[in-house]
Amino acid sequence: MEIIIVALAFAVFAAIFFATAIRIVKQAEVMVIERLGSYNRTLASGPNFVIPFFDKARQIEWKFSRDIGGRSISYMEQLDRIDLRETVYDFPQQAVITKDNVSIQINALIYFQITDPLKAVYQVASLPMAIEKLTQTTLRNVIGELELDQTLISRETINAKLRAILDEASNKWGVKVNRVELQDITPPPAIRDAMEKQMRAERERRAIILEAEGNKRSQILKAEGEKEAAINKAEGEKRARILEAEGMAEAKIKVAEGEKQSIALVSDTVAQYSNPANYLISIKYIEALQNMTQGKDDKLVYIPYEATGILGAVGAVKELVARKDGDKSVGIHKLFEGEGGKGK
Repeated sequence: MEIIIVALAFAVFAAIFFATAIRIVKQAEVMVIERLGSYNRTLASGPNFVIPFFDKARQIEWKFSRDIGGRSISYMEQLDRIDLRETVYDFPQQAVITKDNVSIQINALIYFQITDPLKAVYQVASLPMAIEKLTQTTLRNVIGELELDQTLISRETINAKLRAILDEASNKWGVKVNRVELQDITPPPAIRDAMEKQMRAERERRAIILEAEGNKRSQILKAEGEKEAAINKAEGEKRARILEAEGMAEAKIKVAEGEKQSIALVSDTVAQYSNPANYLISIKYIEALQNMTQGKDDKLVYIPYEATGILGAVGAVKELVARKDGDKSVGIHKLFEGEGGKGK
């Protein structure tokens, strides 16, 4: 019976011994092992063997967040494993003062990763607390160098400056700061009201400027349209006058050519019996006299100054016609006598 009890006790002891001697580490995690209080080695991912009661994992303080009732609650836990993955810390809002003495509320996110587990364990007592306080103080220093307007429009600049400072300061803790992001920048209510009024005034100013530019552009386009219309109208009138002048010139040329042909024909005919020049002058003279006597009321009678000249011209025409056509001389003679009587 005693042998069975001893065997069972030995079996239980062996089971506990092997259970505590084998440590399985997950991927992207490590364990820092101390033997009798001093650093021994770092366990990588996979199964590892340790000496029970002599080898012990060094614990590290780690920060976690949990949503309770719509609020994010942060709490600390002691872990014997170190996570090598990138970790994000969401820091609560804190009051910072800008260069122009405006108090604003800012909260930030920091993305970091442990690159050296030994430094993260032995170079700082509480790594999450150290990172949080370093971020808060650095954020106050950076914002204190900027005015409110610069703070609101320079998030990228602030993020880059914070990341550079935090990365350099946390390097001795075995931490790599990959990125820092400002979530919210909340000015005081009075400043927000002033900013909204300024924004409304700026929008109204832009609307007035756009309306004025639109009216200006409209007037310019209207003036250009009227200018083009006037130019087109002038060009049309010019073209019409040119065409009219060309038509009149062409008509005069046609008339002149007709008169030329008529004169040539008369000259060829008259040249056989008399002087063509005297004949043409006589004809023009008689036509002018007829036009002078054509008035609305026949109260005036025009008598040529040289009546004998007219009679001579009529006689020359009469003689010419009589010579050309003896049979028709009597009718023509009467015609000219009628014309002569009227002139008298």
